[in-house]
Amino acid sequence: MAVTTAGVLFILSLVVALVAVHKPFGDHMFRVVSGQRHFRVERGIYRLVGVDASAEQSWGAYARSVLAFSAISILFLYAFMRLQNHLWLSLGFDPVMTHGAWNTAVSFVTNTNWQWYSGESAMGHLVQMAGLAVQNFVSAAVGIAVAVALVRGFARRRTGDLGNFWVDLTRVTLRILLPISVLGALALMIGGAVQNLSAGTEVTTLTGGSQTITGGPVASQEVIKELGTNGGGFYNVNSAHPFENPTTWTNWLEIFLILVIPFSLPRVFGRMVGQNRQGYAIAAVMAVLAIASIALTNVFEVAGDGTVPQAAGAALEGKEVRFDVSNSATFAAATTLTSTGAVNSLHDSYTALGGMMPLINMMFGEVAPGGVGAGLYGMLILAVITVFVAGLMVGRTPEYVGKKIGAREIKLTSLYFLVTPALVLIGTAAAFATGNNSTALNTGPHALSEVLYAFTSASNNNGSAFAGLTVSTPWWNTALGLCMLLGRFLPIILVLALAGSLARQQPTPASEGTLPTHRPLFVGMVVGVTVILVALTFLPALALGPLAEGL
Repeated sequence: MAVTTAGVLFILSLVVALVAVHKPFGDHMFRVVSGQRHFRVERGIYRLVGVDASAEQSWGAYARSVLAFSAISILFLYAFMRLQNHLWLSLGFDPVMTHGAWNTAVSFVTNTNWQWYSGESAMGHLVQMAGLAVQNFVSAAVGIAVAVALVRGFARRRTGDLGNFWVDLTRVTLRILLPISVLGALALMIGGAVQNLSAGTEVTTLTGGSQTITGGPVASQEVIKELGTNGGGFYNVNSAHPFENPTTWTNWLEIFLILVIPFSLPRVFGRMVGQNRQGYAIAAVMAVLAIASIALTNVFEVAGDGTVPQAAGAALEGKEVRFDVSNSATFAAATTLTSTGAVNSLHDSYTALGGMMPLINMMFGEVAPGGVGAGLYGMLILAVITVFVAGLMVGRTPEYVGKKIGAREIKLTSLYFLVTPALVLIGTAAAFATGNNSTALNTGPHALSEVLYAFTSASNNNGSAFAGLTVSTPWWNTALGLCMLLGRFLPIILVLALAGSLARQQPTPASEGTLPTHRPLFVGMVVGVTVILVALTFLPALALGPLAEGL
């Protein structure tokens, strides 16, 4: 079978699987976030932390709960890493340096999971399992909770209540993320992923030397990562390592796990607002952008533009032979279309235009389908901007699912959209202005691409790396940490403020002048607005980086 044909079938099988689970899995998540019954273990958790599960919160209280939980998580994780040499299962590793511990704590709590270090040679088992892996769950649950709070803002009327953050966090973790991680880990172990707690095995190399290979809880951490929650892996080479991603079918499974939750969340939106077709429209926007991105990434990489790739017959540098070019390109697109950040190939080794696509995916705000929860609320923000633009065209106050989009709402959505571009562009400019771009291994346009990729990944909470850039210095760890922190929590505050504003409204009945937001026309408009906004914001930077290199 031709490589191109195999790649197309690989993508089509993913599409079929995602379509098949969209409704049943989306309905399950709807029941989780909308149900009134609390499980016994959940009631125990509420008593332990002193939460009244029946009490709902305003948007301000919900936001304060998110920030307080995240702040405590950062402090705990920072202390965990600074004291790891005193902990059980530390494997003899030294404490993580202060700026590195700060960066990693912020990284995992913000659901970015950017790693400046090699996981297997810097973190002990206890820190990996009880610190980093725990945040893989709860930081993803925070994203889903915030998305659900925004949807409640659209669905509710004349109220200031958006639900209870602690209830949402607990339910999402226990009823959605944990069950999938268990099933996924078992599947990966069947496929050959390693799951152990060995302290290390000494092996002899071909040159007569020896080295220690450290085992660890790879399968569990790998599936947690692929749920769209983790840009880092147990091993430095991430999903390119055969212990983490042994075969083509485990590669397929990991991509499926990356996409399944964010592609199913629009179903939750449709069910909660009482109009399933609204959810289908949002899912359609995500699908159009995702399919276009995956197709273009494959085209650029399979074509292999460039002297060396053309001489070799394919752009194979930085890719695992067992995955071939197409499956690697599909993985790269999926991981940057979401906020996963896992990699099974080296993005820095992609062709100029092929490497540009992961950048563009993140610049879209990772909304197609985006991060776990973050993709849905990001796409709803773009939908609100779209109906506002359409309203300006006809001189009518815009509405979306029965809620008017007034001055307050459009200010909040505009600020949301401006946060991450400001962080990306200011951060990139600061790196060059202070000379910290000198840590890039390349010069010219490719060096700009490496620096731009780092700040785009951090500010959009993706976590993947272009490589070719040393980021273990105090300046880089501090700067990227700030971008991850602000890129995560400023948008969340704005989203919750928007949800509170919407929830207080009385729904407006649809009329002849109401823009239908469930039809193909609206889907096309949202796609167009997304592409235009990103192009206007980032085209100059792309022109100086990957586009210049490609030309």
